[in-house]
Order: sequence, then C-alpha cells, then structure tokens
Amino acid sequence: MPDEIRPKLRHINISRSQQQGQPVLVLQDPCGISDFVIVLPANILPVLELCDGTRNIATIRSSLELRSGLRVGTGYLEKLFAALDDALLLDSERFATAYEQALGLFRASPVRSPILVDKVYPAAPELLEQTIRQYFDGLSADVDRTGSIYNVRGLVSPHIDYQRGGSIYAGVWHRAAAAAREAELAIILGTNHQAGHKLFTLTKKSYATPWGELPVACDTVDAVAKALGEKESYEEEFSHRNEHSVEAAAVWLHYFSRNRQCEIVPVLCGSFQRFIEGDTQPGSDDEINRLIDTLRKATSGRRTLIVAAGDLAHVGPAFGDIYPIDALERAKLSAADNELVTAVIKGDAEEVFQLVKQERDRRRICGLSTIYLAMRLLGKTKGELTGYAQCPADQQGASFVSICGIVLA
Repeated sequence: MPDEIRPKLRHINISRSQQQGQPVLVLQDPCGISDFVIVLPANILPVLELCDGTRNIATIRSSLELRSGLRVGTGYLEKLFAALDDALLLDSERFATAYEQALGLFRASPVRSPILVDKVYPAAPELLEQTIRQYFDGLSADVDRTGSIYNVRGLVSPHIDYQRGGSIYAGVWHRAAAAAREAELAIILGTNHQAGHKLFTLTKKSYATPWGELPVACDTVDAVAKALGEKESYEEEFSHRNEHSVEAAAVWLHYFSRNRQCEIVPVLCGSFQRFIEGDTQPGSDDEINRLIDTLRKATSGRRTLIVAAGDLAHVGPAFGDIYPIDALERAKLSAADNELVTAVIKGDAEEVFQLVKQERDRRRICGLSTIYLAMRLLGKTKGELTGYAQCPADQQGASFVSICGIVLA
C-alpha cells in the first residue's frame, strides 16, 4: 500500500474479547459484504481511531507517537492496512466494487433471503418446526398459559439468537399465538444495527423463511414511502440484506401463519441518538408522526399485529465498557431494566424515551426506537411481561445483553 494512501475505516463492528488470555479486538462487517473476521491485539485501537481518511501512513505514525508514545513501524502498518483492505473493511475502491456487485444482486431479487439459517435455526422446514415446538415445550410449568391480557395487538420480541433467547421468544409468542394466527397484516419494526442515517428504511421484497415467503403489503409500503419520500425510504434498503432483527421475529410469525397468508410491512428503524443528544423529542418529530399517521390509516380495518423486534441493554467490555459486569452491576441492570419495562407495560412511550435519555443511553438500549414506535402505533395500550433474561455476550461472563418479552393490548 503506497504511503500516499489515506486509509479510512468503514463503519464496522469492533468488539472486545480475549484470545489465549490476551485482550483482542474483533472486527466484522455489519453489512455482510465481507465474511472475514479480523482479530487484532487490543493495543492496536489507537491506530484504528486514526484511520479516518485524512492521514497517510507517515502521519499516522507521527500522530501515534505524539498522542500515546507508540512507535509502530511503517512495514507493520502497511501489512495491517493491506489486510483490512483485503477483508473489505476499508472504504476503498476494492470495497466500492464489492458493494456495487452485492447491491446489484440484492436489487435484482424480489426476495430477501434469510441469513440466520444454519446459524440460529435449521434450514430444513421440518427441523425448524421441531425446534420451535421444543422452545414452546420448554416453557416452565408455572408460565401463565392464558394470561390476563386479551386482544393482543402487539408485542416486544427479542432479536438475539434463539440459542440464548429461546425461552423469551417462546414465552411472548405463546401468549401472542392467537393474534399471530389471525393477523392479516404484521408490521415488524426491527432495529437497524448498521448505523445508517435514516430513521426508517423500507423494502418491498418478501422475507423468505424455510417455510416459504412472507409477502410484503406493497400498498401499505407504497403509502409510507409516499409520505416519507421515495428516496428517503429506500436509500438504505440494502441494510435489509444482512440485518437480522426483522428475520428473527418473522420466523416466529411464519410458524403461526404458514397455512394462510399474512402480509408484512418490514421497517428497519434507525437510532434515536439525535433525540438523546439533542433538544428535540421523538414525539414532536415530523417524520415519526407522518410514519405513525400513514400506517394507522393504511392498516385501518385490517387485523394488524405490531411487532417490536428489539433487545434491551448491551453492557460490559464486549460493548466498550472498561469494567466487567459483576453480580452487583447485574442487579443494578435488572433494576434499571425493570423501570423501563414498567413504563412499557403502563403504555407510556414518552416515559420509555425519557428514561433512556436521562442516562444518555449509557446501557445501549438497541430496541428503543422499535419499542417506542410500536407503542405510538398502538396508541392507548397496556402490556404484560412474559419473560426477562440477561444473556452472556462474551466467554468471560463479563458482558451481557438483556432481553424481554411483552405482549401489548
């Protein structure tokens, strides 16, 4: 790599882990353009932080020495940046070519292919059915099989893998089974983990599962796109290709709707960070209000199920925290999550947002936008918690993702 090249790291997932007892960084592409997983020593992070496209190798070397006293050889940096470029993790011509090829294939297909098969659930339809039934059979005997809430209109479902969150998925979808069987339309609001700039990203591609396809309600999607703007609505459509959140919920919906047609409206929801850091509120945001009004009008008279596919907190070194989460911190996490869940159960969407804003999203509630929007869509609502869990997120048991299941009526 010539010295005049100014390496620019793409927006990628960087998580902390350990390998042979040593701290490491794990680099992955959230868009799925690259299948490579790059593992680097944790002390290389200052180098990555300087890769913003404004510095050549010589400037990076001098900046490292000035900032942190690190002396890194030119040859090492050249090899590092070449490896990152080969793995398509740099914003370069190599990546641009690969992206255009992947985008062309995605646009040419009328179907959004599943990405979780043989990773989170079996690809064979009969094995998937057996797997889902096993999760239901595994519900404890004291689980409320009827529940106190009737006329379920919506639910909060996780998007974590089934291996860790299976019991929570099973608990909430068991309670929502009747609504899922009867739904003519399901609006699935999924977290967009790919850090795009859009609040909402649409697609008219059917979502495929091992049981076939969940068709998209194109008339409803068209109405939303018209209200929000065609360009704005589809500009980041490629995010649907490798985003797992909608798919994680769609499989459970499809389990109940295999023998009849239930259309879906898959919406990827971006971060609320602009509201958390700024002075504006989501309740007064014009784009959000247009989405809510349009979906309400478009679904009027149809048996509609609203699904918020979102997890709760992400805490610990795996997510950038300095210290591991011990028993005391886990107890604090439970208390903070309980406060958030209570606000959802009360049906107060604005309180849900304010709780996260007050702590400046310190716990990284990745399902905030989906849960908030589901509650706004439902209007006056009340909820019932069906399950809560703290799932390990690293091999050391120092990081956790908290998840819950809530039905809303």
